[in-house]
Amino acid sequence: QVQLVESGGGSVQPGGSLRLSCEYSQSVMCMGWFRQTPGKEREGVASISDRGSSYYADWVRGRFSISRDNSKHTVYLQMNRLGPEDTAMYYCAAKTSTCGSWSRWTYWGQGTQVTVSS
Repeated sequence: QVQLVESGGGSVQPGGSLRLSCEYSQSVMCMGWFRQTPGKEREGVASISDRGSSYYADWVRGRFSISRDNSKHTVYLQMNRLGPEDTAMYYCAAKTSTCGSWSRWTYWGQGTQVTVSS
């Protein structure tokens, strides 16, 4: 069982930045970030393999960056140029299969809220 604990969410003004962190209890092949707003399906944001290959949703458009520190068992999501449309609950996820798709995620964190508002 892989345990995931997110941190780093909060409130920020439009155009600002936040860095989310997710500490995992044991290393798995693929780590990712998802987000969800009320009434909408959860959507994939970014994922990263244990070797550092990263994947992003098309709408990220270079604003977000995912990274991973295996020595600290932590994956990060750096979010820049945030807008109100980025307001959501952000979830860390992990799976034992390869990255590159948004399906078959086994482990989930509790989520951390990101609110972008002036």
